[in-house]
Amino acid sequence: MIKITNGAYTYGSQTGFHDVNLQIQSGEAVCIMGPNGSGKSTLLKTIVGLFSLEKGKYVFNNQQIDKTFLSDSDNTGPFYQQFGFVFQNSDVQLFNTSVNDELAFGPEHLGLSKEDVQQRVNDCLKLLKIERLRDRVPYHLSGGEQKLVAIASVLTMNPDIIILDEPFNGLSPKYRALITQIVKQLHHAGKTIIISSHHFNQIRSLVDRVYVFSEDHTITREITADQLEEMPRFIDYLDNL
Repeated sequence: MIKITNGAYTYGSQTGFHDVNLQIQSGEAVCIMGPNGSGKSTLLKTIVGLFSLEKGKYVFNNQQIDKTFLSDSDNTGPFYQQFGFVFQNSDVQLFNTSVNDELAFGPEHLGLSKEDVQQRVNDCLKLLKIERLRDRVPYHLSGGEQKLVAIASVLTMNPDIIILDEPFNGLSPKYRALITQIVKQLHHAGKTIIISSHHFNQIRSLVDRVYVFSEDHTITREITADQLEEMPRFIDYLDNL
């Protein structure tokens, strides 16, 4: 489904990541780990097509994703619809005047009927247990509530691949537990899940495999969750990145 070979991206003279090799199959749950600033978020934005590789090759469902592909709107519409991206700072993706309108915004642009749009909104409000927030203004909500609304707004689009960039940062135990439960449900429903984190114990029950970035902006290790359970010292290392 997703394959990056010898991938590299830079911000001017600053390295985003380099020599990255990664492969994710449909239905997998994968975590990208590493210290702050190591390249995790840049890689996620490359996967969803916000950036294009400067070196290497990115193939998605047998289609090479490069600048030429991403410059053609006939390509990008169907491509982008397959991804749901929850940013690390969720407030930046919330811009409507009510939670209901926030969740309805995406489906309304899919050509669905008003009834179908509202059904998606209602289903996602219920799934994330935020019905009480329906008429609230998103930027008046707490950080945890904003994160739930951002996830719900992504789910109303019913993407195949759900990407969460540091989804637990700054959240209370209550919201961390709820998001963990939701991610498990989505994975069991067959969604492909990609999470970035620098605390393994927050995601250890959610993922099948882990890719580890070093401070040198490249992936230095790929390891399965089962293998990790037999490596307590490495788990301690991952939980203190």
